[in-house]
Amino acid sequence: MAPDTNPAQALARPASPWRTAFWLLLPLAVLFGILALLILGKPLERLTEGSPPVEKVSFERVRLTPGLISVSIRADGSQPVTIAQVQVDAAFRTFAVDPPGPIDRLGTARIDIPYPWVDGEGHKVVLLSSTGAAFEREIEVARPTPTFDAPTLAILALVGILLGVAPVATGLLAFPALGTLSPAGMRFVLALTVGLLGYLFLDTLSEGLEQAAGALERLRAQAAVWVTMIISAGALMLLGRRGGRAPEGAALAAFIAFGIGLHNLGEGLAVGAAIAAGEAALATFLVVGFTIHNVSEGFGIAAPLVGRRPRLLTFVGLAALAGLPAVPGVWIGAQAVSPFWMAICFGIGAGAILQVIIEVTGLIVRREGSGALLSPAALGGVGAGLAVMYLTALFV
Repeated sequence: MAPDTNPAQALARPASPWRTAFWLLLPLAVLFGILALLILGKPLERLTEGSPPVEKVSFERVRLTPGLISVSIRADGSQPVTIAQVQVDAAFRTFAVDPPGPIDRLGTARIDIPYPWVDGEGHKVVLLSSTGAAFEREIEVARPTPTFDAPTLAILALVGILLGVAPVATGLLAFPALGTLSPAGMRFVLALTVGLLGYLFLDTLSEGLEQAAGALERLRAQAAVWVTMIISAGALMLLGRRGGRAPEGAALAAFIAFGIGLHNLGEGLAVGAAIAAGEAALATFLVVGFTIHNVSEGFGIAAPLVGRRPRLLTFVGLAALAGLPAVPGVWIGAQAVSPFWMAICFGIGAGAILQVIIEVTGLIVRREGSGALLSPAALGGVGAGLAVMYLTALFV
């Protein structure tokens, strides 16, 4: 009588590599066949014969130079979109499309419209496709788009330093005081850091989703924000734990500074956009608000360094890592960047901040156990961090 065969043992027997490859590739081959049928065979087109083509256009960028309005657009539709006519302030204008011809699905083009726009006034641009569909963009206050000459770059860089590096460095000055705290006080400061970062995470994520709402629907920009957030958080977690241990001390402070830096990149984008729109008062108001807002970020960066003796150069590097991204943010924002790419930047920033929240929370658990997270000091710290960031954000 043949012995019984254990099913688990049967499954564990080594299989032929060719057999394994066949059964792995077969589902892919079937999938490609289905996709080829749908894309190349186009069986659904018969159901929509005679229907007008679907056309969508999103305005990604508007540049104003003397006597010229340039708009960058991205198109989508059931067939390529052809811009047939252009109106500015209800009058038809001559225009040039670069590259010329119809715009393919998800393709981009720049439309140059010679027009004597008036500095400080509002204008309305309407694009008419060959099918008669109209796409509008309101220019609320016309201002020349800043150019990247040396004086302009220097002024914008100074703005970025004032809203990014300066306030973070100011917050880092509190480091000596942190070293005098009791264990409960230190737990409060670490929890305060979690609260600060928690607010930044929610703020950055909401900014990304808001920008995504202005992108072309087919790009699925809001989903892209979530995807980039998860991927960036996971990648940074792997980077931080590549040695088999969670980051602590200067390494953790650097991750906190990096996450805050990506957030400050977004703040720079907002300030640059206000400058590009000619709203000097709003830009000044934003810089003042962000400066007040960002001082507390320096406390969070300094917290993991307590109990160590970091060099002055360490603090300089942390302030630069957290604050300097505001400089390219202002430069880029002043050039009116596509809302899709701005949304992606915010998604990456949110992921970086999420990674830091996880690591700082883990640091509290490693030092004092999981029960410390529910202690009055920890709960009070998280609440205080959220409150501080919310109240200072009211100035923005």
